[in-house]
Amino acid sequence: MISGENEAVFRLLESRFCVEIQSRLPGLTVVGGKDADIQGLFAILDQLKVVARNGDILTAAEVERLLGGPQPQNVHELDGIPTEPIIRNRFGVAIAPKTRSQVELVKAVAKNDVIFAKGPAGTGKTFLAVALAVASLENREAERICLVRPAVEAGETLGFLPGDLKEKIAPYLRPIQDSLSELLPAEKLRRYEESGAIEVAPLAYMRGRTLKRAFIILDEAQNTTVAQMKMFLTRLGPHSKAIITGDTSQVDLAKGEESGLKHAMRILSGIHGIAQITFGATDVLRHPLVKDILLAYEQKEKRK
Repeated sequence: MISGENEAVFRLLESRFCVEIQSRLPGLTVVGGKDADIQGLFAILDQLKVVARNGDILTAAEVERLLGGPQPQNVHELDGIPTEPIIRNRFGVAIAPKTRSQVELVKAVAKNDVIFAKGPAGTGKTFLAVALAVASLENREAERICLVRPAVEAGETLGFLPGDLKEKIAPYLRPIQDSLSELLPAEKLRRYEESGAIEVAPLAYMRGRTLKRAFIILDEAQNTTVAQMKMFLTRLGPHSKAIITGDTSQVDLAKGEESGLKHAMRILSGIHGIAQITFGATDVLRHPLVKDILLAYEQKEKRK
């Protein structure tokens, strides 16, 4: 059964795709609303049929994960703001900005070549950045994507992990790989990676390179040093874009060492072609309690 317990899956799909699903025999009847996404609905239904045939139990939570996370809690938040899909993921579901800050990020990428996006985890900034990069590659606006993360603990713990260098750094790059796997079919992703059109690498691999006609993303940038950030920013070649994401409240550098993300956002403010987007607790798209937790911490910090 793909409907879920008490048809919870169907109710979720109705909300997300602006349709009404009637499950009377001999089959399903779908009635589309004003903003119905029938193509996206049928694509996800096909995926759910495969899951059900494999014997897996479908829940609304699992389907929500396939859809790329929950919708904004305030359904009127984006009223009057164009939110055209950036790309369709491997399930055929349209990926579009879900909060005002995400809309600002999309607009900033269209007008600037370097974009800083800071904010707490769960705001979708990294996933959206990867979606924009994949769309750019698919539309032939970029020749390749470089997805980069610092391995903060490299000097302390990587040497003790089993495997070769690729296996040692894999845990640091896993979040980016997960985003790519959500957006692209496995076979296409494999072809892109084998041809070098998509490269996922630790920050240290960027030294000495010039990246031309590339869409570059530096994730977890709060854990770069000032020197590392300067090195990364100066890799940018002609016809390239870079999105730098991070959470300045979660710096894991050695005590007393300044975050390269904080430093760069401070000294590069106001330069034409460089944009800065700040995500807040209200942009969190995870469990509702996460938003309340972040707000509580922010208020505590302000009282210090």
